This record gives sequence, structure tokens and C-alpha cells, in this order.
Amino acid sequence: MKRLVLVLVSLSLLTGAVFASGQAEGGDEPLQVAATFGDLGNPFFYTMGQGVEDAAKAIDPNARVTVVSSGYDLNTQTGQMDTFISGGVDIIVLNAADTAGIAPAVRRAKEAGIVVVAADVNADGGVDATVTSNNYGAGTQAGEYIVDRLGGEGNVVIINGPPVSAVIDRVNGAKDVFAEYPGINILSDNQNAGGNREGGLRVMSDLLTAFDNIDAVFAINDPTGIGADLAIAQSQRRGEMFIVGVDGAPDAVVALNDSESEFVATPSQDPYTMATRAVEVGYQVMQGNPPEDDLILIPTTLITRDNVDEYEGWTQPE
Repeated sequence: MKRLVLVLVSLSLLTGAVFASGQAEGGDEPLQVAATFGDLGNPFFYTMGQGVEDAAKAIDPNARVTVVSSGYDLNTQTGQMDTFISGGVDIIVLNAADTAGIAPAVRRAKEAGIVVVAADVNADGGVDATVTSNNYGAGTQAGEYIVDRLGGEGNVVIINGPPVSAVIDRVNGAKDVFAEYPGINILSDNQNAGGNREGGLRVMSDLLTAFDNIDAVFAINDPTGIGADLAIAQSQRRGEMFIVGVDGAPDAVVALNDSESEFVATPSQDPYTMATRAVEVGYQVMQGNPPEDDLILIPTTLITRDNVDEYEGWTQPE
């Protein structure tokens, strides 16, 4: 595995750069790539950061790369975008904290001649392309698994997340499946757990207090689902329900192999490939070769306890 050249900054400073490398050599200006992601404490986004770094270095070994975390805060991300613009970067890989709210910053970047590629979630303002998982498809995969396991009848809670397109699409996909089965009763679908383990624990604890009979949980990502699993264990309600997440994260694989866990399935994404593709597309746009379709969807694969032994996990750097 290629070792990433990192300048580490405390992860508690979510606005700080976690990856920063590359120095100009000779007279040529190196490629400058910057990325802002929701939460670099989430292995999904950390892996995307690796993908950005590696793709930029594959194009230009002297590339300067900066990857920061927005903490899902629009104001923070807007400031990061303005810093990228003033720094004269060539490509911005944008994981929008707010699809509509980030539009003015995107427009400023475009006016400055910077290529902007949205990654994982959509972004308004005229991005050059969007590279994302088929999140609606992931939601339908999760919903179909839940319906099949329940035999078309049962009480379901959806632990929601930040109001970005990826989360909205997943929830809509699952709910569209549930709507086809009158026996599926959605007890709750509007609790935002923030897309992290702590939020999953908090929201699931509240839901367990509010509802005596829950049969299934759909968590919008794996960290949320892992947190929900911990809440169930702490409430001594093991065996009453099961959890389906989204991501195919390393922690989810551990949970799927744990017979005591209620976490039983996850449509897997490929964050590394998503990020490398975003940089590659951005560089092609720089060269005057925009993609034929500005929406590039990467399919998801449902991972369960039945096939987890065959799952190779997220694509890793070579």
C-alpha cells in the first residue's frame, strides 16, 4: 500500500487540513487540488481523502493537495472554499455541507477559473460534474432487504442524517420501497443523527424510549448504524430488531461478523474510487475534455452476513 504523505493536524479541528503535500520543483507550477468533506473522522471521508491525494499525485507527482473537513457546517465550508479560491487551486473536490447553500461559493470558484467537481453529494452553483454513488439505489437495496426479512410486515424506524442529496436519496429510495407494502409501518423518519456514531447512539436511545415495538432500523450510513447498535445493547433490547446501514465500512464488516450485533446488512460504496474519479474528471475538464454526462453514478452492492466473507472491502491504495 502506498504510504500517504501527510501533514497531520488534530482531527478535533474539523476546519483544519488533514492532508497537505507537494512542493513546486523547477519552473513549472504543480497541479493544485483541494477538497472539503463532511467529517474526516468518518473512515468513509478519510478514504476519499486518500483517493484525492493519490489521484492528484498520479497526474502530477509534485501536486499540492489539501483536504479539509467542514463538519457539515455551511459557514465553515464557505470559508474553506474562499480560501481555496484565494490560493489559486486548479481543482476543488466538493462534498457539499448544504447542496443549495454552497452555490454562491461554487459560483465564485467558477468565476475564478477553478474546476469544481461535486463528490458523494450534489452541489448547486454550476459544478463541472458530480461523481456519486447511486444513493437512491442504495436506499432501495436497504428497503428491499428490510421488507424481505420482515415478510412485508413490521415497524421500522429510519435514522436520518444531514440534509444533503446522498442522505435524501437513500431515505427516499427506502421509503419508496416501504410504500409498496401496507404492512410496513414507519414509526419515525425525521431524526437527524448527524451521520456519525455518537448521533446514532443518541437518536436510537430516544427512539427506544419512544417506541416499545421496533422491528427494523434503517440508518443512513454505517457509523449511524453502529451507534444505533450500541444503543440497543445498552438498553438491553438485543434480539428485538435488526439494523441496515449504508457504506460497507470496515466497522460494518466487523459488526456483520459479530453474531451478537443487530447490524445485518449494508449497501457498500467505494469512496476511494469515487474520489479518484472526481479528480480525474476534474483534470480532464481542465484539459478541455468535459464528461459526456456530468452525473457519474457508481453502483452499490448489498453486503449481508451471508456474503460478507466474499466482500473485499473498499478499494485501497496500491
